[in-house]
Amino acid sequence: MATKILIVTGDAAESLEVMYPYQRLLEEGYEVHIAAPSRKKIRFVVHDFEEGFDTYTEKPGYTWQADLSFADVEPGEYAAVVIPGGRAPEYLRNDPELRKVLKAFFDADKPVAQICHGPLLTAAVGALSGRRVTAYPALEMDMEAAGASFQDSEAVVDGVVVSARAWPDHPAWMREFLTVLRSKAPVT
Repeated sequence: MATKILIVTGDAAESLEVMYPYQRLLEEGYEVHIAAPSRKKIRFVVHDFEEGFDTYTEKPGYTWQADLSFADVEPGEYAAVVIPGGRAPEYLRNDPELRKVLKAFFDADKPVAQICHGPLLTAAVGALSGRRVTAYPALEMDMEAAGASFQDSEAVVDGVVVSARAWPDHPAWMREFLTVLRSKAPVT
């Protein structure tokens, strides 16, 4: 049986931040499941950087069928969790089922990959205090308010937690996360 990795997300997640780790982890031989608030078709978005805008723009992205709901997740079945960004974490952090799932990963010291606005979820379960992280740069104050030391870098590794700013950092982020996974949860 393949080692399982969980991706937690929802509507308005950044397409690339879900699909890139999903496909990259499959390529490595992991079994990957996507969980959302309910087992439904999720609607992702595309965030891009355009000249003349002070922040990113948003356009409709891919759709994808969630494999299971947060309530159906058994954290013990998964070796690691990936937390994509986009706007989804803004509302997902209020989901008590997701908070239980994420807390279980941190309590068990399992590998966590988070990107962009994803660290809003780890902040919601109190898991950033004392950690070094990166996130979308506009979240620097949020990360510091959660007790983290913010670093504006492609990828930041703090123990088993690997964070990145946004999809342009994918190569560094996944390279570091796969290093952690290979040592803590090798493909079986």
